[in-house]
Parts: sequence; C-alpha cells; structure tokens
Amino acid sequence: MKLVGKVAIVTGAAQGIGRGIALAMSKEGAMVVVGDVIDKTADVVREIESSGSEALAVKANVANGKETEEMARAAIRKFGKIDILVNNAGIYPYRPLIDMREDEWDRVIGINLKGVFNCTKAVLPKMVEQKSGNIINICSIAGAVVGFSNLVHYSASKGGVLGFTRAAALELAQYGIRVNAIAPGGIETPGTKVGADEEALKQFAQTLPLKRMGQPVDIANLVVFLASDDSSYITGQLLIADGGFTIQ
Repeated sequence: MKLVGKVAIVTGAAQGIGRGIALAMSKEGAMVVVGDVIDKTADVVREIESSGSEALAVKANVANGKETEEMARAAIRKFGKIDILVNNAGIYPYRPLIDMREDEWDRVIGINLKGVFNCTKAVLPKMVEQKSGNIINICSIAGAVVGFSNLVHYSASKGGVLGFTRAAALELAQYGIRVNAIAPGGIETPGTKVGADEEALKQFAQTLPLKRMGQPVDIANLVVFLASDDSSYITGQLLIADGGFTIQ
C-alpha cells in the first residue's frame, strides 16, 4: 500500500497499459481518475471500486487543452487534490514516411506529445500550490532509444516526450515536483494485436533476451515505483522496460 491517500490521474486508462497502471495504483491505495476518449473507463472504475478503492471516470481527449483542464478540475472536485499524473495516452498507427500525410502526422503529435503538455499544464497549478507532485510519462524505446521503420511520427513524438521530461524535471524540482519517463518495448496489449500475426509476435518474443513479450503489469509496477516514495531521489530519468531488446 505504497500510495495510500494519493490521487492519481491516468490517461489512456480504459485498456492496455493504462488500464494496468490504473488497477495497480488502486491496489496500492491510490484514488484514481480514469481518463480516456473511449467509453470503457466506466468498466475500469467498476473494477477498481469492486476491490474497495475509489475511482472516477472522465472522458477527455488529451489533444484538447480545454478537456484536459476539465479533467483536472473534476479530479479536484472529487478528491480535493492531484498528487500523480501518468501521461499514458498514445497512438501508434503504422505508416511509411513516404506515404505519410500531414493530418496523420498532426494527429500522432497532437495526442502523444501535445497531450503530455496539455495534461501537465492542467495539473501544475494544483501541484505547485501543494508544493508536491509526481509526473510519469509513458515514453517508448521508439524514438527515445532506437528508431523503427514506419513509425517516424510516433518515434518523433516519443523522442519529444523524453526531452519534455528532462526539461520539465529541471523547471519543476523547485516546487517539489518530480518528472520521470518509462520506455516500454514490446508490450502485449489490444493495440499491439491489431493487424498483427500471432505467430509473428511469438517469433519476435523469442528474439528477446528474456524470451517473452512484456505485459501491462510490467509497466504498471514501474509506475508504482516512480509514484511512490521509494523513488524520492529520482527525477528527469528514463527507465527502459523492453525485455533486453535494446542491449542486443
């Protein structure tokens, strides 16, 4: 119960990694605002409440500053404060650079990078007032560590998230706010299975030193660590969880 009494906002929390993060934080005692653009947020809230924890579903598009501000206000109305923000919302549509349209580029950058800016700006007034806060950005090995074909827009957005993390950590330390990032590798989620061949995923897993795909809980456990006092001396850092992909 490392997060008892803490209030956390998790974006993109209706499924996949975000859902895993929301559930893990609630199990550690946090009150969780489950944010997403899809309607499955209510299902996650019910799952959290059935285990005896508190949660709030908020529909918000992170690319829209007004909606992220309302998400922050809803959290404060319900719980009175905001201790933790997990910027998890993101999309990764595959598209060769030569075929990429401007609107496709703008959509990925808008959600993956501008969304981090919008959500962070929305929670900062309360965190600065509290003189404490914890922001955790879900980055990626794509862009932040290595490059991937057909994901130029995604890689650019995630490289930007890492730069944002480091610069924001420097600026916000004076207010007692820590900012860190996590770079997942191949994580088995509904998104990774869309259009993917199951046998190809198994073969990819066998190329990894740990011989398995990551699970949402692998990232959720890292989030809990960064959100807790166990990591109180860590800020501006990138933690990589990729089964050893980038050390080969």
